[in-house]
Amino acid sequence: MQFSTPVNIPLAGFSIEPCERMLFVGSCFADNIGQRFVADKFRAVVNPDGVMYNPASILHTVDRYVDRLEAEDAEAPRTAVFTLGTNHVYILNETGEIVDNCRKRPQRLFTERELTVDECAEYLCRAIGRLRSVNPDVRVVLTVSPIRYAKYGFHGSQLSKAVLLLAADKVVRGHDMVEYFPAYEIVNDELRDYRFYREDMLHPSDQAVEYIWQRFGDTYFSEHTRSFLEEWRPVKAALGHRPFNADSEEHKEFLRKTMEKADALKAKYKGFEMP
Repeated sequence: MQFSTPVNIPLAGFSIEPCERMLFVGSCFADNIGQRFVADKFRAVVNPDGVMYNPASILHTVDRYVDRLEAEDAEAPRTAVFTLGTNHVYILNETGEIVDNCRKRPQRLFTERELTVDECAEYLCRAIGRLRSVNPDVRVVLTVSPIRYAKYGFHGSQLSKAVLLLAADKVVRGHDMVEYFPAYEIVNDELRDYRFYREDMLHPSDQAVEYIWQRFGDTYFSEHTRSFLEEWRPVKAALGHRPFNADSEEHKEFLRKTMEKADALKAKYKGFEMP
């Protein structure tokens, strides 16, 4: 008997290599997944200007990020992941501009508005275009955050997600090397149980995030990346070990052997760095 409804994810049209340069921008779900990539030694930048929930703010972050790359003559990411949280935006009445953060200023200074499907798609297309101005071959993964926004009411939250899903689909259909990863569907259809949520019953649990990471890897990681992660995992665990006596000869020998393994990874995999 089958007690879940697994989400079928076709193999991606591109693969992610070990220690690849990546950019994650979007909701707090982008933080959760992006930090996992950082921990596993991908050269990932995660929400460089803070969490961004809507497509307009994602564009703003990408614009600032690319400006910094150009100013520093730095290498651009090979893969970007945009995680869409909501189509709701806040407009500063004084300027008419969409703000990324209200900075706890009085609500009367802002007007809340919902972006349309076409507006969301346009902001995402502009963000992709800006990234491709510094790397024409950049690949982009779009996801919709599974986190529900109770403040809109659950029906309102679903309507917001529907707009984002339609916008993501429109963008994917209009671009090469842009794909949709169904994080939203995995949580809401495959992990359809409150044991996969945190105490607030809105945010996915660590176990759910780990499962999504595994499904993402199944979809996008190359064989080379899978091999790297297998070799990195015991080194990562060893580096996280907390000894009873850090000054003991046994622990010093343990550290020496661990660093030898890390040095071997550095020699084998381009871009691997230890702090």
